[in-house]
Amino acid sequence: MSAVMAVFKREFASYFATPLAAVFLVIFLMLAMAFTFYLGGFYEAGQADLQPFFRFHPWLYLLLAPAVAMRLWAEERKAGTLELLLTLPLGLWQAVLGKFLAAWAFLGLALALTFPIWVTVAWLGDPDHGTILAAYLGSWLMAGAFLAIGSALSAATRSQVVAFILTVLVCLLLLLAGFPMALDLVRGWAPQSWVDAFAGLSFLTHFHAISRGVLDLRDVLYFLLSIAAWLTATVLVIDLKKAD
Repeated sequence: MSAVMAVFKREFASYFATPLAAVFLVIFLMLAMAFTFYLGGFYEAGQADLQPFFRFHPWLYLLLAPAVAMRLWAEERKAGTLELLLTLPLGLWQAVLGKFLAAWAFLGLALALTFPIWVTVAWLGDPDHGTILAAYLGSWLMAGAFLAIGSALSAATRSQVVAFILTVLVCLLLLLAGFPMALDLVRGWAPQSWVDAFAGLSFLTHFHAISRGVLDLRDVLYFLLSIAAWLTATVLVIDLKKAD
């Protein structure tokens, strides 16, 4: 774990080495507030909860999480520092995990900075704080799944732009898997068991369940297993690229 923490500290500090981290955090917070209070109809709903806030999180992460993930490995490959990193006395898994945890912590920081919205809701009414806390957990888990996908795709290319586009497309596919329109397309030719399995792949299906305060172990495990699977893919891709 000491090697993982060393990579984590190095990567997390690198986010704040330039003003880009502050710019990202400001954009994240501004979009979160705009989606909640303007597009989400927070005041019009007349209800003291944060459902309008969490409703837009999947779409917020669809653009912002790939922007964080695209630099994880593509930047190392382009700068030629990947080979140097792999010669250090640490395993490939440790490097992948350390870099991922740093990115996940950075998005966690962005999410934590939205606490004034929670304070505002508590001041305006008497919300169910347990539901809000569960929704925050679900949002963070979903952000981790987005980042893990981006990590694997970033490892596959030297171009951050290509990594960004590929991550957006894959994440969009996993979001749309829960839409009725997408399910109707599958339902037209596949048995119901396949339709249910396809719907079960959707980030939206699992996140909406958690955001409503239903902290089902299956939803939590879905995100954790997705993270583990995509991080394993990252290790395999880097190992294959290293052999080239």
